[in-house]
Amino acid sequence: MTTTLTFPVLLRLIDERSSAFRAVVASAPSLDVQVPTCPEWTLFDLAQHIGEGRRAWAATVAAGPAPAKSEPEGAPAAPREREAMTAWLAESTEQLVDALREAGPDRGCWTWWGASQSPQTCGAVARHQLQQMAVHTYDAQVTVGAPEPLPDEVALDGVEEFLFTCVATTGAWPHKPTAFDFHAAEGRSWRLTVDGDGARSTRISVPGATPVATPVAAADEGPNAAGVSVSGTASELVLFVYDRIPADSLQIEGDAGLFDLLRAWEPEE
Repeated sequence: MTTTLTFPVLLRLIDERSSAFRAVVASAPSLDVQVPTCPEWTLFDLAQHIGEGRRAWAATVAAGPAPAKSEPEGAPAAPREREAMTAWLAESTEQLVDALREAGPDRGCWTWWGASQSPQTCGAVARHQLQQMAVHTYDAQVTVGAPEPLPDEVALDGVEEFLFTCVATTGAWPHKPTAFDFHAAEGRSWRLTVDGDGARSTRISVPGATPVATPVAAADEGPNAAGVSVSGTASELVLFVYDRIPADSLQIEGDAGLFDLLRAWEPEE
């Protein structure tokens, strides 16, 4: 797996994004306000999801390789009182980070992404947990009318993490084979290829891009070009793939309808 962030940095950033999330909870006019980017949830619901989810992943990491996700025993319910809620959230993050640190990046762990390009390790869990915290922190910020871009280092890793973990599959693409290119303004690009063998992503080089240490494939032109490409900041790309911002927030070239096919695809593995 090609990584951008080291394990200690992932843990630090999980903690930082968690702190940013708690800051929104502490400053929000009410925990009952609706979350525009998750309209079925209030801010309380989102905070409850964050806290319970981090505790469950802490238990799963601590359990090591297992046939199913673990659930924490005797975990306290999310409190309604604001100060108690922020303390409960801080404890939830602490449990997750402590469990990850104790396990280390290479220890096996149950995950739901068995057929992806991401390994079933605690390092991969940390990588995904960072993106969960980053995107949900953005959700919280939108709720109080103060959205901020994802930090650059988080977002650059987030594009690749999404493609490697959430999209990669061995299930056959039911349409004509094609490719999706993602270009971050910060100088990194990826290609997602979908065909009868499933979906796989790789970094690609593009003219004028800053060279990277990791081996990359060249971006093809002419008849082998991607069916569609999307360009924006890394933060915009992450928020786009997680359905937080619309397509017209970015620059899209080619058949934009391919993204509708990709979003609707539910591969059988």
